[in-house]
Amino acid sequence: MKAESLVFGIAGIFLGLIAGWLIGSQQTSHRPVPPPTQQAAAPAPGGTGSAGNPAPPPLDQGEVQRLKDLADKDPSNATPRTQLGNMYFDAERYDDAIRWYESALELDPTNPDLSTDLGVSYYYTNQSDKALAQFKRSLDIEPKHTKTMLNQGIVLAFGKQDLDGASKAWERVVELAPNSPEGQAAKRALDSMKSAHPTLGAPAAPGSE
Repeated sequence: MKAESLVFGIAGIFLGLIAGWLIGSQQTSHRPVPPPTQQAAAPAPGGTGSAGNPAPPPLDQGEVQRLKDLADKDPSNATPRTQLGNMYFDAERYDDAIRWYESALELDPTNPDLSTDLGVSYYYTNQSDKALAQFKRSLDIEPKHTKTMLNQGIVLAFGKQDLDGASKAWERVVELAPNSPEGQAAKRALDSMKSAHPTLGAPAAPGSE
């Protein structure tokens, strides 16, 4: 899905505002990452990543090998697998991140942060339906996991072009945690969306259907 093809005509300021909010729960580098069709583009000259974002940090191969060795030595330990997923996520190597997150989640299936990070990685590999299904699992584990709901709204808006669904997800975040970073981000998204689409969520006029 290309952002410019959105049939809802989302204002450019709205797109720029929330494109970088989709982040995992555990990554060390919370750099803004563009929607998936843009992040796949080749890095721009001058050491910047796709869409003008800073280039992802290089992988510390020594640390990667150390964590892989730990994972091999202890097949029942989710921690090194989760850390490997985080490292690959930060490096924007989402296919590798998915592999390690899936492995970690098999060992730690009730971890909502880990489940949500996997869902985010699915989205960045153009798998919106899998991302939303994974977010549902996260919310089955922890129904008030606001970071999941924030990301759920973003995938609904950008991946599925479902602004009503996105609005409901963000409203729930604001309701649960209005002063948290997630609540503030959701409020800004809602304000921008309603500015661009004043009739969003309004009852249909009689005879309009």
